[in-house]
Amino acid sequence: MIQRFIELGEGYSDIYELMEIAETNKRRVSQLLCLRTEIHGNPKASFIVVLDPANEGNFQPLYICREGIPADSKRFKLFEELSRKLEKEIIMFDVKPSGDFGEKELYYHYLTGILRLNYLIPPLS
Repeated sequence: MIQRFIELGEGYSDIYELMEIAETNKRRVSQLLCLRTEIHGNPKASFIVVLDPANEGNFQPLYICREGIPADSKRFKLFEELSRKLEKEIIMFDVKPSGDFGEKELYYHYLTGILRLNYLIPPLS
């Protein structure tokens, strides 16, 4: 199974695209995730919609709005509404900010490891 993060943006207007992806693929939504972090003393969140792989292929997309959503914002409430609509619980984690990593790809490897260790995505095959 190949998992890949697909970054939509930092969440200012991208959250609406993320929600549309989840709603149009609701039968494939595996997980809704909120990764909390702190950047320059400000609490921020990343939202992730994990889809099950398509019928053909071994690819699992993880759509992400990375570190652009302030805690307790309207966008956070929109994600909570999405979770109720899809009847999926939002799983929350505290993680390091992506700025702590030399490259964005290293950050995504870090997140993949956390998600695999917590059995939220399947192991590499």
